[in-house]
Amino acid sequence: QVQLVESGGGLVQPGGSLRLSCAASGSIWSINTMGWYRQAPGKERDLVAAITSAARTNYADSVKGRFTISRDNAKNTVYLQMNSLKPEDTAVYYCNIDINLNGGGRMNYWGKGTLVTVSS
Repeated sequence: QVQLVESGGGLVQPGGSLRLSCAASGSIWSINTMGWYRQAPGKERDLVAAITSAARTNYADSVKGRFTISRDNAKNTVYLQMNSLKPEDTAVYYCNIDINLNGGGRMNYWGKGTLVTVSS
């Protein structure tokens, strides 16, 4: 089994910063792509940023230049540094991790989500 633990959400004023973390633990052989998605009320869940095992990154156009995704392979953790936050960034943020399991097999896991609220 694999568990994902997210942290770092909260309330921040426009222009502020937050850093999200998502740590994976359990029966992990290796980790492929790690990503962050978000879902605002009444909207679909959309990709925010992703990083491959080779550290290639891609971002949604709406966050380019403001958000940075990174990973620490030794800690099985993915981060999302969010700067210059805007009210439209308000959403529940979910991490998503593609994992090669001990003993074989490959699974995709979602975190439970962490709420980010950008408001004055």
